[in-house]
Amino acid sequence: MLRGFYTAASGMLMQQRNLNVFSNNIANVKTPGFKVERVVSTTFEQALLTRQEAGNTAVIGSGDPIKMVEDVASVFDPSLLEETGRPFDVAINGEGYFTIQSEDKQFLTRNGNFDLDAEGYLVLPGAGRVMGERGEIQPKSSNFMIAPDGTVYDSKNKVLDKITVSLPAKDVKLEKFSNGLYTVEDFETNVPAEESTLVQGTTERSNIDLNREYTMVMEAQRAFQACSEALKIVDAMNQKSATQIASI
Repeated sequence: MLRGFYTAASGMLMQQRNLNVFSNNIANVKTPGFKVERVVSTTFEQALLTRQEAGNTAVIGSGDPIKMVEDVASVFDPSLLEETGRPFDVAINGEGYFTIQSEDKQFLTRNGNFDLDAEGYLVLPGAGRVMGERGEIQPKSSNFMIAPDGTVYDSKNKVLDKITVSLPAKDVKLEKFSNGLYTVEDFETNVPAEESTLVQGTTERSNIDLNREYTMVMEAQRAFQACSEALKIVDAMNQKSATQIASI
């Protein structure tokens, strides 16, 4: 009967993780450049059960196949561009990511909802400064222009820098850091996104379909409830078995 416990409990844990991911997607529906996330599950043909007691471990059997969370992956489907009119907002039309420099770390992101900090640098609030080919970009005021190729001009048409838009190498995997921010092991392996263009005064919307997310939330809740009821049934059967065996 322990197998039933493990199977039902693993189902509850799986659906709880689904609910957490779906809730995070819904919370970030208005986050520019955010990519919807999905739970990737895997199954074990057999779950090895062990007992730990007084520092000793002993195998006590195996369980039924159970579902486990293998990864939470981002879905990098393209999304629409939305005009904002703000000179600080920039969208990538095509592939690639902006490079953001924090105090001790670099990030990649599609979120171009930038602003100016107290020193006049172009920043992604809460993350860090926007990087160009020469370093951190400092327009100093809102009176600047960004060309489609990423070149930044000041009010006197002087070139300040060129915004870095790059792609990880084909064999490099993006690692999620937080909502809409990603990292790679070695930024030196990134390659320029040469076919992409930048659009000033525009942001990229998230690729989240709210109708689909709400539907999947309801499905996960129903599955969670079903696993919970199954766990109660298994527990009741165990109690009945123990009572009957004790009475014999």
